[in-house]
Amino acid sequence: MKLNIATLFLSVFSVFSSNAQEKANAANQSFYDFNAKSIDGKEINMSHYKGKVVLIVNTASKCGFTPQYEGLEVLYKKYESKGLVILGFPCNQFLSQEPGNEADIAKFCSLKYNVNFPMFAKIDVNGDNTHPIYKYLKTVLGGTMGNDIKWNFTKFLLDRSGKPVKRFAPTVKPEEITDDIEKLLAKK
Repeated sequence: MKLNIATLFLSVFSVFSSNAQEKANAANQSFYDFNAKSIDGKEINMSHYKGKVVLIVNTASKCGFTPQYEGLEVLYKKYESKGLVILGFPCNQFLSQEPGNEADIAKFCSLKYNVNFPMFAKIDVNGDNTHPIYKYLKTVLGGTMGNDIKWNFTKFLLDRSGKPVKRFAPTVKPEEITDDIEKLLAKK
């Protein structure tokens, strides 16, 4: 019994130590330190978006929330000229709802929702292969009941300096975050 309690204590301690280390690493990082592959395979440094309000969304083509692409595109068209950029990161980790390759995803987004905001190559948002951008975002803005992304269309809003300021659940529709976006756009 003593061995089990000691093992449990060490496991809990290692999780807290790991979380503390991740927070310390995130404190020394910036969103602009990261790169990601665009949907057409080009390496993009996030510093390309300096000075913009950024909305990052993990997307999927075969999800009940997929119609949010329409709302995201409306936001993008409305606020792009004022400094908003939306970055879509397809993910197939939730019931395999993004099974296609990058060409399939790009075609779907273009034909079905006329998406013009930047889309990126498919990534993992949880687990051992979590993309570094998502490791960073989840560490800075933890979620309810743990930091993991719970489903497709989780949204992260970053201010013009690249600081993550708010995380939105998948059930929050793009049009429901207009006030938060406008407040950040108003700050120069």
